[in-house]
Amino acid sequence: MDKISIVKEWLNFASRDFSSAKFLLDMRPIPLEIICYHCQQATEKVLKGYLIYQDVEPPHTHDLRLLCKMCAEIDKSFDEMSQACINLTSYGVQPRYPLEIEILESDMQKAVRDADQVMNFILQKLQFIGEITRNDGEPKV
Repeated sequence: MDKISIVKEWLNFASRDFSSAKFLLDMRPIPLEIICYHCQQATEKVLKGYLIYQDVEPPHTHDLRLLCKMCAEIDKSFDEMSQACINLTSYGVQPRYPLEIEILESDMQKAVRDADQVMNFILQKLQFIGEITRNDGEPKV
């Protein structure tokens, strides 16, 4: 499989995670932890897709701070995304079981905004690749 196809796969998986998070917003009660987890996962996958595009093998980690730092070593503008990545990291590494993490609705809303910000940022970086475009808020790959 060529590099562009691999990057597209990562972006497709990220899109599915983020679409799942947004779909779950209509559930009652709102599954805050699960939405935050999917936001973290979507962000992790777009960061890894960007690294792969840049010929960097991403580490097996859920630490978005590390992944964003690796991206910033390639392109300093990723420093703009560091706070969003810091905010989201805990949702992928902390336990997601009852009584082990308390997430408020405002935390979940921030997680959705942070994931959307990072995904948009990276997709704009990758848009110069003809096969990877942004359409109606979702990656079109």
